[in-house]
Amino acid sequence: METVAVDYRSQEVEFYYIYKALAHPEHNGYVQPFTQEERLLHVAEAKRTLGSEIEWLCDNMKNELKQALGGAPNSQFVIDPKGKIVHASGWSDPVELRSFLANLVGEVTPATTVADLDLKQLPPPQLAGQGFAVRPQMPGQMRALLVKPLRSHEQYYVKLRAEVDSRFMQEGLGWMYIGFHLDPLLRVHWNNLAPPLKFRISTPEGITVALAEASARKIEVESDADPREFLLGIEWDSNVLPAASLPASSLVLEVEYYPCHEKGWCKFIKQSYTIKLQPDRNAGSVRGRGRAVGGQFRNR
Repeated sequence: METVAVDYRSQEVEFYYIYKALAHPEHNGYVQPFTQEERLLHVAEAKRTLGSEIEWLCDNMKNELKQALGGAPNSQFVIDPKGKIVHASGWSDPVELRSFLANLVGEVTPATTVADLDLKQLPPPQLAGQGFAVRPQMPGQMRALLVKPLRSHEQYYVKLRAEVDSRFMQEGLGWMYIGFHLDPLLRVHWNNLAPPLKFRISTPEGITVALAEASARKIEVESDADPREFLLGIEWDSNVLPAASLPASSLVLEVEYYPCHEKGWCKFIKQSYTIKLQPDRNAGSVRGRGRAVGGQFRNR
């Protein structure tokens, strides 16, 4: 894409990347931002790591631009000066785009190659070691739930991700994944000299979790950046909570943890979330996380 942009700027074609909700959170450690300011941190990070000269646009927290453009994670569009979409593809393809622009405004020769560019790509941040915490295996296909951070005087240095398996949604008995992920762009790591992270979940009538309160396992190093993850049994009694009321029902999760910043401070933080029992279509899908190969699972 960078080579196409270099060639066709001379033909008065403007190029933009659009930052939308992450399609695959946890890739390279990045997690879904909670605020517009945090999304702009992601834009700055993309510029830093990719070394791109293409300008960025940032969607708002309601994801209105993403929805207006069809919701695909990696689409491409050509829009004429009157605002009309003259080319659209569900998956970005620089070869296809170059061919279309050649027919639209004329071919540019010789074509710039990647070797001609001086892209200074940089690695993602890693503020502490990883691989110390045991990650739970997933019991099958999981679906992300709507998570809302409640008002806090502190920034959400740790981002909550909540998921349930398809069996819970279909049969009312299944598993809930609760993951607390450090935000690498906020430059923090876990302080393992302090008490480990702990949480407590309050459920509405008709919903039961097998482990409503728990602490993370102690990690035997001073600091690390692994997520703190739990797999909880969850049950829904439709006789108490009708199916029509399930999407509006919320769990409340309170979490306590001790982060340390690269500038040297460490502090105690207590924050709360609501978790709605409905899918979050903008949460993306996690790749590479453990999958079940048979047998039983335990709450962790």
